Amino acid sequence: MFWLLALLAYLLGSLSFAIVLSRLGGLPDPRFSGSGNAGATNMLRLAGRKLAILTLLGDLCKGLLPVLLASLAGLDLQDQAWIGLCAVLGHLFPVYFRFKGGKGVATAAGMLMGLYFPAALLAMATWALTFYLTRTSSLAALIATPLTLPLLAWREPAALLPMSVLTALIVWRHRSNLRDLFAGRERHF
Repeated sequence: MFWLLALLAYLLGSLSFAIVLSRLGGLPDPRFSGSGNAGATNMLRLAGRKLAILTLLGDLCKGLLPVLLASLAGLDLQDQAWIGLCAVLGHLFPVYFRFKGGKGVATAAGMLMGLYFPAALLAMATWALTFYLTRTSSLAALIATPLTLPLLAWREPAALLPMSVLTALIVWRHRSNLRDLFAGRERHF
């Protein structure tokens, strides 16, 4: 059951709402426009608030749904976290779009909502506060994601290893943003 749900999670994660909505709206592919990221932030820049919100909701759901299915299947929390991570991997490296996807933040937030909702609330509040203060989405993601780890380690230690891998992947996917942040060139809203 684990491997079937992991494959399903990856395939669901590979569905890029940013790319699909851009195609349906006759807009340019977000991987090749704006920041080059297939995610909600770039959709806000390219397509406006409505499509950005739809992208965000779709990306959240594709992280949440596999975790909920794994929970309903009776899998333990660590297996649920690994299955959620498969959805994030699908978002990062989507099989349907030549393995060029987004940065995984919204999908990771959906995953976290299914694993331990208070940690998801902490991450979202941290992201929102950092974004409000800096107007920089990448910095908000880079601060919010690792802040959930201590709470998870304390309340849900079984999820710590998969969430640590998730954090490393998100930081790795933001490596160009990190370079731009340190050089003072990162995009702001």
